Amino acid sequence: MVGPNGAGKTTVLRMVAALLRPDAGRLAVMGHAMPDEAPRVRGAIGYLGHQPMVYLDLTAWQNLELFADLYGVPRPRARIEELLDRVGLLARSYDTVRTFSRGMAQRLAMARMLLHEPTLLLLDEPHVGLDAPAAAHLDALLTDGDGRSVLMVTHDLERAATLSDRVVVMRAGRVALDVPTAEVTPGELRRRYEEIVA
Repeated sequence: MVGPNGAGKTTVLRMVAALLRPDAGRLAVMGHAMPDEAPRVRGAIGYLGHQPMVYLDLTAWQNLELFADLYGVPRPRARIEELLDRVGLLARSYDTVRTFSRGMAQRLAMARMLLHEPTLLLLDEPHVGLDAPAAAHLDALLTDGDGRSVLMVTHDLERAATLSDRVVVMRAGRVALDVPTAEVTPGELRRRYEEIVA
């Protein structure tokens, strides 16, 4: 999802994550009415918002151990080690998050999001604060072909077109464009986006 600031992108994402109740209308996630049936889908959702949602005074390992316990992750040690390696933080496993850069904390948040092997990933501007290697890590996680569905909010139109099957442009709380990326060139998508937000 792309669109100017205030278009409603984060609001939609937070409603899908059952963090915000819709004012009107109906919303279903994986066939379940939200927010009433949210407990049935929460375990299948991985959420990465503007904040990393990790504890600064815990180590990277302790953070993931805590979340693994909350999610009931089987064989948590192996899963934690796998994910820390995957996001490039294995060497910093026992350092407190307070000592991490913004990009490192975001990479740890990626590991937290994936810990319980969710089938739906919700990401709100996940590339903000990431350096090029960390952004490449995230792109690889999003395109690894593991069958997950991904709903991502971004201001990076080129990345959205490259990583996604479809792009939704929002303006003033409404969908202004919903197009499969295979049907438009990046240049055409940019032109249509600029017309919508002008």
